[in-house]
Amino acid sequence: MASWYLGKIRYQKEDEAGRLKTINETYLVDAVSYTESEARLYKQILTDASDFSVTAISRMRLADLFSYEEGEQWFKAKVIYFSVDEKSGKEKKIVNYMLVNAEGIQQALDRINESMRNFLIPYEVTDITLTPILDVFPYSADEDKEPEIPANMRPLSEVMAERAQVAAADVEIPAAEAVITEAAPAENA
Repeated sequence: MASWYLGKIRYQKEDEAGRLKTINETYLVDAVSYTESEARLYKQILTDASDFSVTAISRMRLADLFSYEEGEQWFKAKVIYFSVDEKSGKEKKIVNYMLVNAEGIQQALDRINESMRNFLIPYEVTDITLTPILDVFPYSADEDKEPEIPANMRPLSEVMAERAQVAAADVEIPAAEAVITEAAPAENA
């Protein structure tokens, strides 16, 4: 199950008039901890500013996230499930929050209903609100992979061992030449 963290960043950007303007942006990150979410924000966020700071990270309770190709805005929906308690026989309400991207509120509602059409328990969407979230970064297994080492690069230990061998060979060659040069005049005499 995903753990979602809402990260807020702040940086300064120069506007058309040449004045510095403070920009605040909000992103949603799937991470294991606050520390990992901050690290992923620094890794994922690319701004025109060379430096930015993470000003806040908070946990966001989400039951589900529905992502579509189209849709610039992210909407948070409050969905209430109705279930019957087996022991008491009373109906109880379970509140969950879901996030969906869409162009407007009606499209967000339609997408939630479409995503939950196979849901067996009765539910009701009670609230849909526009969030300030600009982008969502779900966890990807590709992020954990070590970067591939290019073919023209070798480990430092191999390079150092090769240099040591070359240095040892350079030391041995002059010593051998000295023996040959000393022996040659003796034979001529």
